[in-house]
Amino acid sequence: MKSAPLFNSLSLFSVIVLLAAITVSRDVCAQSKNGIVTGAEQTDSYLSYLKGKRVGMVVNQTSVIGKKLSVDSLITLGVNISAIFGPEHGFRGNASNGAKVDDEVDPNTGIRIISLYGKKRKPTKEDMDLVDIMVFDIADVGCRFYTNINTLADVMESCAANGKELVIFDRPNPNAYVDGPVLDMTLTSGIGKFPIPITHGMTIGEFAQMINGEGWLPGKMQCKINVIKVKNYTHDMAYTLPVRPSPNLNTQQSILLYPSLCLFEGTIISQGRGTYMPFTVLGNPELSSKKYKFSFTPVSIPGMSETPLHMDKACYGLDLRKYNAEKLREKGKINLAWLMEMYKAYPHKEKFFDFTQSKQMGNFDKLAGTRSLKEQIIKGVSEDEIRKSWEPGLSAYKEMRKKYLLYP
Repeated sequence: MKSAPLFNSLSLFSVIVLLAAITVSRDVCAQSKNGIVTGAEQTDSYLSYLKGKRVGMVVNQTSVIGKKLSVDSLITLGVNISAIFGPEHGFRGNASNGAKVDDEVDPNTGIRIISLYGKKRKPTKEDMDLVDIMVFDIADVGCRFYTNINTLADVMESCAANGKELVIFDRPNPNAYVDGPVLDMTLTSGIGKFPIPITHGMTIGEFAQMINGEGWLPGKMQCKINVIKVKNYTHDMAYTLPVRPSPNLNTQQSILLYPSLCLFEGTIISQGRGTYMPFTVLGNPELSSKKYKFSFTPVSIPGMSETPLHMDKACYGLDLRKYNAEKLREKGKINLAWLMEMYKAYPHKEKFFDFTQSKQMGNFDKLAGTRSLKEQIIKGVSEDEIRKSWEPGLSAYKEMRKKYLLYP
């Protein structure tokens, strides 16, 4: 007796899921030629665990499996996604820096998108009632002032308060080194909530373990977490994010320079917002055009920077687009020389640190995480002496960090 054809022995839905799984696997293989396999890409590790549950997903445009958004891929694979939670810049990553994002319905899937960067920063009890389990899948760039770790903590708090588990699809950190002053907790703000240095040297999964382990949730609550680890990854590996993490981190060069150049957000120096090369250039209209031959002119760019600093004015300064930014990661150090140079070159010293570019970014001290760095730059303190002043806090943080590492 002949066996029944495959398509007769399987339900139509099963066939669709099978074909979808083959497609996802093909895309993943194409993306993972360097050997690194992100947590999201390891569908075999978590698919059966999510099925049969109402799943909430904290995601944005970096949340991909192969070439597709993880939301779209998991729906195709039969996962019931009941709500999407969007961080700063929104679910599709097209909102400007600091812009409020409203709730909406995703036109592609019909799923409700709940903004965590609008009227609220964390899911409410009503939001959590929509899900049985939460998934966090967002690429991070490893900096204290990048808001993804704040969103992580807020989601962990809501999960802990409502008895929901958080599954984390871990992803590599492109700036996986530890440097900078540890945050003075009298300077806490939206760009600095935890006693960590400028670059914390951890993945999102590792940082979640630190939040639990150090009791950083209100009342020292504990969130049940399940980290789907990255395969074949170590912290000393170079890693290029396959999708830009935000509108103004639009190249690998900008991502690698960001830990050093974001400090300029608290100064009178433009970092290129209002151009298509943000965080790869530095300049100001009052710097000498004789000394600095390179110039750029910030303009209003919807979705990137509508009202940039020094809009429509020629800024003279440094072009860092061809700088070997990879060596910052290799050496494990942010670059302070540019800050020191720009301060010396700017003619109106009293205005250099007094300027605040936006309410969202705050002042220089909050970005630096310390009140002393500004004073040290003004006094002309050497870089070696500045770095010594970060101790013993930096070494103590490195020792604490060891307890939470998932990767060598």
